[in-house]
Amino acid sequence: MLTSNGKRDYYEVLGVIRSASDQEIKSAYRKLALQYHPDRNPDKPEAEERFKEVTEAYAVLADTDKRSLYDRFGHAGVANAGGGAGFDASVFHDFQDIFGDFFGFGDLFGGGGSRRRSRAQRGADLREDLTLEFEEAVFGTETKVTVRRHEACEDCRGSGAAPGKGPVSCKSCAGRGQVRYQQGFFSIAR
Repeated sequence: MLTSNGKRDYYEVLGVIRSASDQEIKSAYRKLALQYHPDRNPDKPEAEERFKEVTEAYAVLADTDKRSLYDRFGHAGVANAGGGAGFDASVFHDFQDIFGDFFGFGDLFGGGGSRRRSRAQRGADLREDLTLEFEEAVFGTETKVTVRRHEACEDCRGSGAAPGKGPVSCKSCAGRGQVRYQQGFFSIAR
């Protein structure tokens, strides 16, 4: 079945039902990727197109967040996930930030008032480059990775304060990390 933008339903592309488990989706992808891989079908350009379609469907359905967006909004919710132009789901976070800045509440669209951009995810600053074989990239692999990371300074323990002295709170924000400005009806936090 084609959708309004001319793309087939991702579940249909992989031949699985909407309630399929992650393992069922992965298994269906592996089977179809082998079947339609361009190296196995050098004289069939339609196989390459089908392989791309299967890979795009798997990229969305294998990712929990993208799959949730796809289930709620269809192709429009994940248009940028497959490299296409169109709806950008991150716009919802931008609206959240705009309304939070102007009206002083954290999350207009639900979710408990958390401010996504101010909460760093543990390990987000760590990076390691890996070289994978094609089969490893397509079918997955397990490997041990050694990652170098920065340790806190032994003198200040990461506080930035001189030995024997405690950290000092910022006079502008009182250690909150934000300064709130009130201008009439509007309240802006930066």
